[in-house]
Amino acid sequence: MGDTLHATTIRIEGNDGDEIEAYLAQPDDVEGSRGGVVVIHHLPGYDRATKEIVRRFAELGYDAICPNLYWRLAPGAAPDDAAAFARAQGGVPDAQLVGDVAGAAAHLRRLATSNGKIGVIGYCSGGRQSVLAACNLELQAAVDCYGAFVTGTPPEGFPLKVTNLVDQLPNLRAPLLGLFGNEDKFPSPEHIDELAHLLDGHGKEYEFHRYADAGHAFFSTDRPSYRVEAAVDGWERITEFYAAKLGS
Repeated sequence: MGDTLHATTIRIEGNDGDEIEAYLAQPDDVEGSRGGVVVIHHLPGYDRATKEIVRRFAELGYDAICPNLYWRLAPGAAPDDAAAFARAQGGVPDAQLVGDVAGAAAHLRRLATSNGKIGVIGYCSGGRQSVLAACNLELQAAVDCYGAFVTGTPPEGFPLKVTNLVDQLPNLRAPLLGLFGNEDKFPSPEHIDELAHLLDGHGKEYEFHRYADAGHAFFSTDRPSYRVEAAVDGWERITEFYAAKLGS
């Protein structure tokens, strides 16, 4: 863990061999091999807040990368505009997401500093996508920060073309850390109870933490939903989880 790092925008190979944009951050003062983290951005897109999260993982001693999931729709567009295009299309198709995360993980594993262990993390829509990736890829750890519709059903008129992941949970390949607010509606406490029940039934390794007086997006420091106590504790849980699973 250190204070010096370098971060840059790069191009990586995503789903179906497409070249997409990604943001990579690496620590400068960590010796030896280390784990990697793929950060899946939230629905508002590949924005400043997400890039700060990528840099934070580099500060924690990991190589970290965030693929721009909206690059095909709006290359070079401002995050808000790109997110609007994505919403109009119903969001990122699941197969495309899995391919883009696979490309990001492969990029991390090719780095000279890699120990071969990769974790994935996502917030909001990215939380669901983190679980999706962990059901389809060889990863060593997955973190779901209040991802909606891992269980449960999208309400009528919901703008994204998503289904729940109940049928994929038997294939979960990585230990899962879940961080949720008790005041959230999607996912609600009942959705989290259902997820825990299903994971127990499938014999999966997981660890859930729930926070009172916290709703959706409690990690978001730039929003009224931010809850400092929940966010601080959540970062501690993430740090401990990745240290145990990724070896950094």
